[in-house]
Amino acid sequence: MSHSAAGLGKPGSGKRRIRDLLNQSDNRVCADCGAPDPKWASANIGVFICLKCCGVHRSLGTHISKVLSVTLDEWSDEEVDSMIEIGGNASANSIYEAFIPEGSSKPGPDASHDQRMRFIRSKYELQEFLKPSLRITSVKGSSTKNPAYLSSSLSKKIIDSFRTNSSSQQPQLEGMVEFIGMLKVTLKKGTNLAIRDMMTSDPYVVLTLGQQTVQSTVMKSNLNPVWNEELMLSVPHNYGSVKLQVFDYDTFSADDIMGEAEIDIQPLITSAMAFGDPEMFGDMQIGKWLKSHDNALIEDSIINIADGKVKQEVQIKLQNVESGELELEVEWLPLDQ
Repeated sequence: MSHSAAGLGKPGSGKRRIRDLLNQSDNRVCADCGAPDPKWASANIGVFICLKCCGVHRSLGTHISKVLSVTLDEWSDEEVDSMIEIGGNASANSIYEAFIPEGSSKPGPDASHDQRMRFIRSKYELQEFLKPSLRITSVKGSSTKNPAYLSSSLSKKIIDSFRTNSSSQQPQLEGMVEFIGMLKVTLKKGTNLAIRDMMTSDPYVVLTLGQQTVQSTVMKSNLNPVWNEELMLSVPHNYGSVKLQVFDYDTFSADDIMGEAEIDIQPLITSAMAFGDPEMFGDMQIGKWLKSHDNALIEDSIINIADGKVKQEVQIKLQNVESGELELEVEWLPLDQ
């Protein structure tokens, strides 16, 4: 493991170390379904996973699986070290899939969402495929005293992960949310944003969907910021609108609001589901979110299939503020087509 600390402190070194790990042969397919070229990872479990399995992992909650994008998210040194110490899919699966009983087949790349959900819950949440002596049923249980088990640093991490969360695990599982897809929101730019400091503002954008909140970077002293930044949100079955808020960052006081708006994602999702797999179609318009007096649109928002993806261009006038507009692109990423 001496190489695991080699890149610490160098800009970009964490992502480079993750990419190096991803290039191992066992990590070139999803740990749970075998789909090629996984772009997501569970940082605390130590596996690389595909987009469809990623949606199930997210629904389990971060106390079981903390999902990060290999390319889009920032990784802490601790998260990178954990992935490298575990060693990737083969090492983790040797623990989590040690005993898959007859009749519990592993899903393939084309498995349904329900098949993935059953297998992934059994594998990580219920620990059904661990050796019976290793299943962690109690913080103080004798199973965690097994010296042979504790000799492996990987196994220690697995035990510690469950031990830390065992007391809070059950109530959270009862309120578990199942997701139907993801939104990739590309925050492009802001125009003529409101002044909240002496002559300017330090704007950033917050998006909220259900219980999730994601935040953009702060643009210092800029009323016409260009972000070109991607933010990811998981979409639950009972989704509502995405709430958008712009704030002015203040070091010494509460951040001032610089306007807000709601993004109706129903036209996008309804259009996408009506057409099914977008890769089967050429570039075309498939839907529209219409401008009206009760929404923040500057003009009708067109929903297109472009390059095999369902995307929507959104231009909004911020509400409850003296000025400001935002330009976004929203892309639908289905978990199960």
